[in-house]
Amino acid sequence: MEKACHSDSLFRVWIDTERRIVSFHEVEGGQLLEFRSRDLFMNCVDQYTGQQYRYQ
Repeated sequence: MEKACHSDSLFRVWIDTERRIVSFHEVEGGQLLEFRSRDLFMNCVDQYTGQQYRYQ
């Protein structure tokens, strides 16, 4: 039986610093951030939450 490999996962968010929005889908004017680690991705999301960004 093969073991599932989670290292192939890619987590993406688009950040719009002008409107203070974190988006989980592509948005015009947003900066793409990609993570191969779920932990790093969640840390990033937590940091933007702490800065009172909204999510869509």
